[in-house]
Amino acid sequence: MKKEAILYNIMGKTLNCKVCERRCLISNGKLGFCNMRENIDGKIYTLNYASASSVAIDPIEKKPLFHFYPGSTVLSLGSVGCNFRCKHCQNWNISQTELEDIRLREILPEDAVNLAKEYNCKSIAWTYNEPTMWLEYTIDSAKLAKKQGLKTIYVTNGYMTEESLEMIGPYLDAANIDLKGMSEQFYKELCDARMQPVLDNIKRIYDKKIHLEITNLMIPGYNDSEKNIKELVNFMVEEIGVKVPLHFTRFFPYYKLKNIQPTPVTDLEKAYEIAKNAGMKYVYIGNVPSGSGENTYCYGCGELLIERNNYQIKDHIQKENKCPTCNAGIDIKTS
Repeated sequence: MKKEAILYNIMGKTLNCKVCERRCLISNGKLGFCNMRENIDGKIYTLNYASASSVAIDPIEKKPLFHFYPGSTVLSLGSVGCNFRCKHCQNWNISQTELEDIRLREILPEDAVNLAKEYNCKSIAWTYNEPTMWLEYTIDSAKLAKKQGLKTIYVTNGYMTEESLEMIGPYLDAANIDLKGMSEQFYKELCDARMQPVLDNIKRIYDKKIHLEITNLMIPGYNDSEKNIKELVNFMVEEIGVKVPLHFTRFFPYYKLKNIQPTPVTDLEKAYEIAKNAGMKYVYIGNVPSGSGENTYCYGCGELLIERNNYQIKDHIQKENKCPTCNAGIDIKTS
């Protein structure tokens, strides 16, 4: 579904898109890098407004968000297109495809809100592909969702412009940002993007008091060195804060990195220890079928507070979000 886009400037015969940090210059009849924005006779149109490729009712822990209404369900919506070209993308069939090559379902903003309420979801998440690829739709949907008491979530690569964030920010309750690595070289080689805008947006989202959690997919031989992990943890501790949940997740061979072996669990455990020793209060290990890496423990005394098993949770926290053993305050949104 086509709709005139927001956030672009006219620069002679070309248009300057300002949705993401690529800031594409788009000539008449041409598409931006994401393939979802087209210059049609001097105006940019978004081509995927309300066009959903993926719809699901998910546990909030699947996003992953472990400190945002744990145990609740979320309406997850994905579209088409991306501003990255990740060689390890697990959703490449929607992020790297053409509109005409995929079956889409029209879900207008009011339809999304009604679906969420019908299935008793606490929130709506724009996920699976980069949510800023249908920025206009997410803004319209988020405004309606907030009026109906629903929470709103971005699962994002963090490459939006500051202008985009200023527009969606007032209507956004939570975000999980995929911090893919801690070097410009990694972002360039594996994602065809830059790192610094992502770091800047992590800080902006934190400063806006939007609930924030960070995910780092550890890829053997690319971003799993001790140096990389320490730099990422230092960024979290020094620039963001020790209370922001940090998820280290296991890589599995996929898309253009099928020759890479899965991340050894021992490497994930080492990253976990590095983060905890640096003072991070909430660190998790994901994509591992068993173990305690997804449980929430009290940072004060080590008491088990939330036990997770295959997206099922058992809550041991008192209603006032305090550890039952040492009375330490636990940073989890529950109301």
